Amino acid sequence: MSVTSLTVLFDGGCPLCSREIAHYQKLKSLIPIHWVDIACDDEALTQRGLKREDAMAEFHVLDDTGQIHKGADGFVVLWQALPYFRWLASICQILHLLPMIRWGYARFARWHYQRRCATGVCG
Repeated sequence: MSVTSLTVLFDGGCPLCSREIAHYQKLKSLIPIHWVDIACDDEALTQRGLKREDAMAEFHVLDDTGQIHKGADGFVVLWQALPYFRWLASICQILHLLPMIRWGYARFARWHYQRRCATGVCG
């Protein structure tokens, strides 16, 4: 991995998202990871030039080169920085599973966004 740090934007108001991120946070990452709960940190979005709606609609991982990795691609970048998940990122790339994972994640993200926005947290 050529990046030396990551910033992960996640929806801390989503119980499923929070549990998943809490699991990742327990692992000793291979590079520094800054975890940003977008449910309660609008300033972090503003600083990065992101809209709340966009950040809520799709998982975002930013690397130290300024590149934004969204959705399934963001998960693969995050997995590369985590022990026990690094092999999963490699398998996804070697077996060319990313298109299928993108497809599945896009459907989940659409459902999640509609569900969360119905509670008024997106705007």
